[in-house]
Amino acid sequence: MGARELEALLQQTLNDPRIGPVTRASIERVVGQRALDPDTITLFCAQAIVLAQAAQTDARMRDTFGWVLGLAELARDAAPAPKPAAPVKAPESPAKDLGRVAFSPGVDCLDLIRDEFARARRTVDVCVFTITDDRIRAAMLDARRRGVVIRVISDNDKSMDEGSDIEPLRRAGIEVRLDQTDSHMHHKFAVYDGARLLSGSYNWTRSAASYNQENVVVTAERAVVERFRDEFERLWGDFTRR
Repeated sequence: MGARELEALLQQTLNDPRIGPVTRASIERVVGQRALDPDTITLFCAQAIVLAQAAQTDARMRDTFGWVLGLAELARDAAPAPKPAAPVKAPESPAKDLGRVAFSPGVDCLDLIRDEFARARRTVDVCVFTITDDRIRAAMLDARRRGVVIRVISDNDKSMDEGSDIEPLRRAGIEVRLDQTDSHMHHKFAVYDGARLLSGSYNWTRSAASYNQENVVVTAERAVVERFRDEFERLWGDFTRR
């Protein structure tokens, strides 16, 4: 609504200054059709005062209206500028731990595993069928030297394979528990800092990186991570009793 529209609307009601039901309905019908911003509302009120001032024949009354209008302008000028709206934060690119995926052959799965050990700050719980890749063992030992507490569950049969890292990890002070059953502990997952899960078909071996069609995924989906944390704790306690 422009200034001329406002003036015409107000002028129509000036001859009958009582804001009765008919006048109110007329104004609300016109004004209510638009969502008025604060500047338009100020203009609406100021224009009403100007018209009222012009309609007065008594000089003192005109001065009084001028005084009211001046106060309104002072108040408007003294009002603090509205704070700029906070910029809408662009959605962050998905955190790398919310859906990272890697495939082999190649080093992508290996690099993802090593990267998660490098990111670990407090704990890593490893539950992997077989561990023979010394590059992963090196990443695990680096994390341990930083003070990360690491626990490992693995398969008893695979721990006897040539090149198994189970004994070297034990000698480095990492606690390892084996299933000690005729069947296999065939999981391949790790939980980092209790908050990120790495899982997939990938065994932690050089052949998995060099030849096999394998996959690894990392997620921080809480419900999923908690299920794997619970499974690790169940196996950890179960293998203590064997």
